[in-house]
Amino acid sequence: MRRALGPALPTSADIRHVGATAIPGCLTKGDLDLVVRVDAADFPAAEVCLAARFARNAGSIRTEDFAAFADDGQPLPLGIQLTVKGGPFDVFHHFADALRGDAGLLERYNALKTRCDGLPMDAYRDEKSRFIAAVLRRLR
Repeated sequence: MRRALGPALPTSADIRHVGATAIPGCLTKGDLDLVVRVDAADFPAAEVCLAARFARNAGSIRTEDFAAFADDGQPLPLGIQLTVKGGPFDVFHHFADALRGDAGLLERYNALKTRCDGLPMDAYRDEKSRFIAAVLRRLR
């Protein structure tokens, strides 16, 4: 994806693999999550670029500094989060780094995923959001 998207995106683009598949030992449903971080001035152009290639993630918010895209037709379902560097949604890589650097945290995250297995997706997302928010508060 970096090779495919990199040349089309603004030069400030920083493409990172951030989902569970990027974390050794993390339980995953088998999708691929990327974050594309850009300078604020480049956000509109990056959004146009991604919107031309991928469907918008209808279940996600869209702001002047965040947009989400999806492609379930890839070998692994793909989710792309576009954020402004330093903006309020520029946290995905921080959470991934925290999981990579703390085996106990990763264990607790995996336990949450196991505990939520079989729950409705909204319930799982709520639990996961609370967990992630607590981790990010600790990092600040």
